[in-house]
Amino acid sequence: MLFGNPCPAGGLVSPAAPVVLEKVLWGLMLILSVVIYGSHAPLLALSKENGHIPFSASSVVVLIELTKLALSFVFLLIWDRRRLGISVPWCHVAPFALSALLYAANNNLVVHLQLFMDPSTFQVLSNLKIGSTAFLFSMFLHQRLTLRKWVALCLLMAAGAFYTYGGLQDLQRLPASEMQLHITPVGLMLMLLYCLISGLSAVYTEVVLKTQDLPLNLQNLFLYLFGVLLNVIIHLTSSPAAGFWEGFSFWVLLVIVSQALNGLIMSVIMKHSTNITRLFVISCSIMVNAVLSVFLFSLHLTAFFFLSVLLIGLAVHLYYGVK
Repeated sequence: MLFGNPCPAGGLVSPAAPVVLEKVLWGLMLILSVVIYGSHAPLLALSKENGHIPFSASSVVVLIELTKLALSFVFLLIWDRRRLGISVPWCHVAPFALSALLYAANNNLVVHLQLFMDPSTFQVLSNLKIGSTAFLFSMFLHQRLTLRKWVALCLLMAAGAFYTYGGLQDLQRLPASEMQLHITPVGLMLMLLYCLISGLSAVYTEVVLKTQDLPLNLQNLFLYLFGVLLNVIIHLTSSPAAGFWEGFSFWVLLVIVSQALNGLIMSVIMKHSTNITRLFVISCSIMVNAVLSVFLFSLHLTAFFFLSVLLIGLAVHLYYGVK
């Protein structure tokens, strides 16, 4: 099965359901996640007014967390209502506070990194989080990755870097002279910290989800409850110039719903598969991003895009295909 099989116990459907149906649902979920990841940047571009984002980013994050919390509660009522009456020890709830804190720190680092490097350099170097996530995954979950699998993950990093560097091109606009590639020593240190926290947040959450004998929907409820509280505090302390609802549009609403849905899908992947599957999903999303960019913004594919696709295909073959 591409990108790994879901864990049979507590899978996407009941144990009595046919295995084929479970694999089909798993595949459709992965495809949906690829589409959501790939459409995120184009949706943000469509939401801009006069080239600028008109809404408060922190308010959007709060609404995404609230939507994930609400959906988790609804799914808990539908599929795990019998677990609502049980008492959950605080030691099962507290670990999700650290998960939410790590995710919040990671999101804020993204903002501050832009002060020490140009956007292109950030996008290229951020692919290093693939390596940090794989390293922490192998260390904390005691998963030995063979040399062939490490090569596959390095190919994923290279594919992301090549695509970011020149996968798409606007032939009607010359590059601005002020948009030179640059990075400061502080920016490089912050980038390494960002990649470390990114990998740590994902792997730590996977460990918590897998070691607890609780329904995923209940675990999500704890995680997103802390996420809402932390991001509300961040929003209130950041004092954005725009009002909470200012600049909202249909495209912003679509961003909120899609990102909330993708967050729930990522929880399923980490619970029933691995963070490595998540990395492949994110890497494959560049193809969706490219197609949407070509049709929506009349951008053109370059040789770097096709090189990236080739590297991703080779990485999938090395990691999952070769025995």
